Amino acid sequence: MAYSLPSIPYLYNSLEPYFDEVTMKIHHTQHHQNYINNTNAILKDTAFSSLSIEELISIFNEISLENKNALRNNAGGHINHSFFWKSLKINTVLNNSIKSILEKSFGSFESFKNQFENVAMQHFGSGWVWLVNQDEKLNIVSTINQDNPLMGKLISNTYGDPILGLDLWEHAYYLKYQNRKSDYIKAFWNVVNWDEVDNRLQK
Repeated sequence: MAYSLPSIPYLYNSLEPYFDEVTMKIHHTQHHQNYINNTNAILKDTAFSSLSIEELISIFNEISLENKNALRNNAGGHINHSFFWKSLKINTVLNNSIKSILEKSFGSFESFKNQFENVAMQHFGSGWVWLVNQDEKLNIVSTINQDNPLMGKLISNTYGDPILGLDLWEHAYYLKYQNRKSDYIKAFWNVVNWDEVDNRLQK
C-alpha cells in the first residue's frame, strides 16, 4: 500500500491573512508530497509497506531497516502534516467543554496559550510543538525535526496522543513572517480548528 497526499478540506487561501496562500500551497503540494514520495520509496518491498501511517509510527521503535533514520524523518513528516491540515480552519469556536478541560490542566485558557507559545519559542531549530494527552493528563511538549509523540520516548524523547500541533519548520512561515516566528505562533490561534480539537479530546 502506497501512501498518497491527503486533500485539505479548504482552499489554500482560506486561512488568509494568518497563513498565506502561497505558503499553504507549497507546504502541502511540495513539502508534504516529498515526505510521502520518500516514505513510499523506503518502504517498497518491505514487510511494513501494508501498514497505515498510524500503525507504522506506533511501532516505530520495533522497526529494523538500514535507512530507518530517513524513514523517521519522512514518515514523521507525512503523519505530522496530515494531522496539521486537519487542525486548521477559520472561524471555529472554542466551546465551553474544551475551555473547561484546558482550564483544569493549565489554570486558564490564557495560561495554556502562553505555555504553548513559550514552548514553541524556546524550541531551537526545526520541529513541532504539541498539546498531548499523556495518561489522561494534558501536557505541552516539543519534538525535533519530524518526530511525533506517538513514536514514544525512545525515539521522540516524549510520548502521548496529539491533540493539537504546530509546525515550527521555517518552511511553514518564512515567506510571510520571515524571522518573526512569534507572530506566526500567535497567528495560529486564529486558524485552530477547535471542532477537531474537541473530537480528539473526546477520544
